Amino acid sequence: MTEDIFIFDAHLDLSMNAVEWNRDLRWQVEEIRQSEKGLTDKPDRAKGTVTLPELRKGNVGMVVATQIARYVKKGSKLPGWHSPEQAYAMTQAQLAWYKAMESAGEMLQITDKASLTKHLENWKSNRESQPIGYMLSLEGADSIVDLSYVEKAYAQGLRAIGPAHYGPGTYAQGTDATGGIGAKGKALLKEMEALNIILDATHLCDDSFWEALDNFNGHVWASHNNCRKFVNHNRQYSDEQIKVLIERGAVIGAALDAWMLVPNWVRGESTPESTGACLENVVENIDHICQLAGNTNHAAIGSDLDGAFGIEQTPKDLNTIADLQKIPAMLSKRGYIEEDIKKIMHQNWIDFLLKVWS
Repeated sequence: MTEDIFIFDAHLDLSMNAVEWNRDLRWQVEEIRQSEKGLTDKPDRAKGTVTLPELRKGNVGMVVATQIARYVKKGSKLPGWHSPEQAYAMTQAQLAWYKAMESAGEMLQITDKASLTKHLENWKSNRESQPIGYMLSLEGADSIVDLSYVEKAYAQGLRAIGPAHYGPGTYAQGTDATGGIGAKGKALLKEMEALNIILDATHLCDDSFWEALDNFNGHVWASHNNCRKFVNHNRQYSDEQIKVLIERGAVIGAALDAWMLVPNWVRGESTPESTGACLENVVENIDHICQLAGNTNHAAIGSDLDGAFGIEQTPKDLNTIADLQKIPAMLSKRGYIEEDIKKIMHQNWIDFLLKVWS
């Protein structure tokens, strides 16, 4: 297998880290880790794995980058903003950071077939001088104050929405919650369908998952979702759910959060070393999806490596996001040929978007 393969990562919370964690992602990883020593306000202080230089080092030239801001009602134990308007304001601050990175020549927003194709050609010809391409996705829809905000977001470049995150939401119920999408969720899906916005099924609880798929006829993917076969928790998808996603033409990105890779992880106590969590566990999830599909057209990478955790909760053989380059060799050892490895590392996401934007 050729080394240094191009990688498309379908889930990174770059702007959340920049705005809420106060990280200048143009710094080297070690510089950020050094600057955060002694800080305890976030669980991954001094342990982060994602910066723009590390993306370039790992040949991660295209990402799906999020806006994320949860609205929580009074009394909720989940962290978040106390009104949808405050949540919306945070997503706009995050968008402002992406735009600032574009102005600095560090990133480039991808919104259609032409911009995607041009970026891929430019990256291939001279990646050292190219900005990192990003497609904007909204993780959790609580910041959508009303449906008029969806069209505004589309005009800003938003091309995918995950209606829920953790807990109960305005438009759907997320991880560790129960219940369907209701009238508001159905209305959101209708608006998304009209604008050709991708439904990200990630984080939907089982009830909302099935109801969302029954009420949405557009394009569906799961940007960062692992298999319940390996970790029996509602955050992962059952074989039945994966098969339905495959039938819908979805691509499913393997996530690298260690608690989603090995069973019986105890937050704050377990470590990658104590549990043995490693990149082979990621490959197991990829392989399982391929086996269920009978092909390699639906498995990919959605690392979530900056989703409020760092090396304390990543595979033990990963130091930075550049170590995603270790996965192709692992797939090769399992018998995957070069064409299939390229599909998993980038082509499946690219083909999906080319279909959406055709």
